[in-house]
Amino acid sequence: MTTRSRATPRSDALQALHEAASDSHAVGAIDKATMRHFDLACLTPVEPLSPEAIRQVRETAKMSQALFARALNVTVTLVSQWERGERRPSGPSLKLLSLAAHKGIDTIL
Repeated sequence: MTTRSRATPRSDALQALHEAASDSHAVGAIDKATMRHFDLACLTPVEPLSPEAIRQVRETAKMSQALFARALNVTVTLVSQWERGERRPSGPSLKLLSLAAHKGIDTIL
C-alpha cells in the first residue's frame, strides 16, 4: 500500500523515486526525517522572479493585473509594483508565482 504524502513530484522519475521511498517508509525501512528529505526534493523549487518574468506569467495566462491579483489573493497595486520592480514577491506569493511559472496558472486556480 502506497502512502500518499503532500509532495507533488516535478517529474515522472521523481514521482517513481518518491513512491518507492514512500513505500519504504510505510514498512519502516525509512524513518520520518529521511521521508521529509524526499518530500522536499520533489517539490517545485521557489526561485526569485524578475519583474519581466512575473509579467510574462500573467500575460501567458491571458489575465489582467486585477484578475491575476485575485488569483494570487493580493492587491492589484502589489502586482503592479512587482511588474515594475518596485517590490519583490516573497513567502506564499512567491511560491504561487513559481508554481504558475513552472506549471501554469491552472495549477493554482
